[in-house]
Amino acid sequence: MNLPVPLKYRKLRSSFRIDSPIFSILLILLAMVFVVPFVPAQTASADPPGDWTQFLRDNLQRWDPFETVLRVDNVGSLQLKWTQTAKSAAAFYTDPVVASGVVYVGGGPDSQLHAIDASTGQQIWSYKAKFAVPTTPAVVNGVIYLGTQDGFLYAVNAHTGVTLWRFNGGDTPSADITVFNGVVYFGVGDATGGTVYAVNANSGEMLWNYPAGITSAPAVANGVVYVPVLGVTGGGGGLIALNAHTGDLIWNYFVGGMAGQGVLGSPAVVNGVVYFSALDSTGTGRVYAIAASSGKTLWAFTSGSGARSSTPAVANGVVYVGSDDGNVYGLSAMNGHQLWDFTASGQLFHAPAVANGVVYVAGLTPTPPGAGTFYALNATTGAKLWNSSVGSHVGSPIVSNGTVYVTNTDVSSTNTNTSHVRAFSIGADLFLRVMPSPTTIHQDDLLTYSFPVWNLGPTNADFEVLTTEVPPGTTFDHIRISGTPGLGTCFTPQFGGTGIIVCHQNGSMAANATWTVRVTVRVIVPSGATITEKAVVLADTLDPNVANNAVTLSTKVH
Repeated sequence: MNLPVPLKYRKLRSSFRIDSPIFSILLILLAMVFVVPFVPAQTASADPPGDWTQFLRDNLQRWDPFETVLRVDNVGSLQLKWTQTAKSAAAFYTDPVVASGVVYVGGGPDSQLHAIDASTGQQIWSYKAKFAVPTTPAVVNGVIYLGTQDGFLYAVNAHTGVTLWRFNGGDTPSADITVFNGVVYFGVGDATGGTVYAVNANSGEMLWNYPAGITSAPAVANGVVYVPVLGVTGGGGGLIALNAHTGDLIWNYFVGGMAGQGVLGSPAVVNGVVYFSALDSTGTGRVYAIAASSGKTLWAFTSGSGARSSTPAVANGVVYVGSDDGNVYGLSAMNGHQLWDFTASGQLFHAPAVANGVVYVAGLTPTPPGAGTFYALNATTGAKLWNSSVGSHVGSPIVSNGTVYVTNTDVSSTNTNTSHVRAFSIGADLFLRVMPSPTTIHQDDLLTYSFPVWNLGPTNADFEVLTTEVPPGTTFDHIRISGTPGLGTCFTPQFGGTGIIVCHQNGSMAANATWTVRVTVRVIVPSGATITEKAVVLADTLDPNVANNAVTLSTKVH
C-alpha cells in the first residue's frame, strides 16, 4: 500500500520507520536519546479480572468470562503480535501466565523465570533460580509462586524481584501450581513417591501434606482440593478429594491400577461437578463427570478410539476437551452427550482455553519434529474460525484482554531446541487526521496543526507515539496535548527553532477514545510559498490497518 509517509521506524517500544531524510536522521537520534531504563513489573494488590494468572485460571475452569475483545465474528483476523525467543542454550519449559501487563514463563537450563512485556514481547527482567523452573507458575496479589527442579517452592515479589520465602518440597515438581484462598498447592515427586503440599501463601509455612503421585494442577472448590493422581502397578490412579483445611482424605475415585493409568490432566469443578480425563483400568481414555461432594459417577464419555484426553475447559454448560485421537470434543456438561467434534491436524495433549464463545487449542502431529497448528474454534458448533502454524511442541494457550498467548519449542534434526512465546491479537486500529487553523495563512501568522488520534479499536492502544516536524518555512512556537488521562510527553525544538517533534501518550487508550496533539508554528516564508506538514502515529499494540496512520497536508501562504 502507498502511504503519505512510509512507515518502518523502530521506536524503543514500537516498530516503525519513516523513510524521509529528516525523519531518518531523527530516528537515529531517538534511538540514542530515548532509552528507557529498567523498570520491574508493576503489580497491583489485586490482579485485574481479565488476567490469566495460573494454569487453571483463578476460577479453576480454563475459561475466561471477562474476555470481550476477541469474539466469534472477529477472531478470524488474529495476527501475530510478537514473538519472544529464548536465548541460545535456554528454553521455555512452562505454559505462560499473565498478570498486570506482564507475561511470566519458566525455563531452563538457564534456571530463570522470565517476565515479558505483554504489549511488546520485550523481556523486562528475569529471576535467576538455582535450578530450572519446570512447571507453570502462579501470580497472585503481586507475588509470583514458582517451583524449581531441586524441589523448592519460591515466593517472589513481582515488583522488586526479591525472594519473600522458599519452601523445600524435597523432590522435583510434578504439577503446575494452584493458589486459592491464601494457600499455595504444590506437588512434587512421581507416582511411586509423590507428595501434595498446602503452603501458606504469605509465610511459606506448610499447612499440611498428603502422599500422592500428583500429575497436574489441583482444583479447589468449597473447601475441597481435587488432586489428579497417576497410578502404579498395584496402586490406585484416579482423583482424590482432600479437605482443604486439614489435608484429610474425603474420597478417592479409582480409575486404573496399572502404571500410567489414572488422571493425566487437571480437573475442573463447576456447579458441584468435577470434570476430568483419565485412562481407566482397561487402558481406555474417558472424560468423567462425578459429584464433587461424594465422588459418585454422573457420566463418562469415550472418544472414538478411546484415546487419552487433555485437561478439560468448562464454560456455559459445555465441556471442551482435546484428545490424542486428533479431535476436539464439545460435550454436554449435564449428560456427556457429544455436541460436536473437530478434527485437528494432530494429537491434542494440551488443555484448551475458552473465552467469549471461542475455543483455543493446539494440535501436534506425532511424526517428528511434530509440527503444531494453533486453532480458534466456534464454541457452539466446533467450526474452525482461524488457525496458524506455530512450530512443534505447542503448549496450552491462555487468553487475556484481547490477546492469546502460547509457548512452543522447535526441535531440529540435530536436537537443537528453540523455544518461543507468541502473542496473537487483532489489535487496535489507529486513525490519524490533521486539521490546520486558520485555513488561510500569511507570512508571520501563527499556524496550528491539530492531530487527533482516534482508536477505532477493538482493543486498547498502548503507548502511542506521534511523530511530526516543524514544517519547512516555519519555526516552532508551542505545543498542547489533550485527551486521555496522563495526556503525554512531547520532545520539541526550542522556541523559534526547527526540527522533529515526538509525542508519547504514556499509557493505554481505550477503543473509541481520542488523543490530540496541537502544534503551533510561525510562518516565515512569503506569499506564494507552500508549507507541507507530515505526521505518523503508531503504538505498541498491533495495528491491523496502518494505511490510516499517516497524514500529509500542504497549505499555501497568501
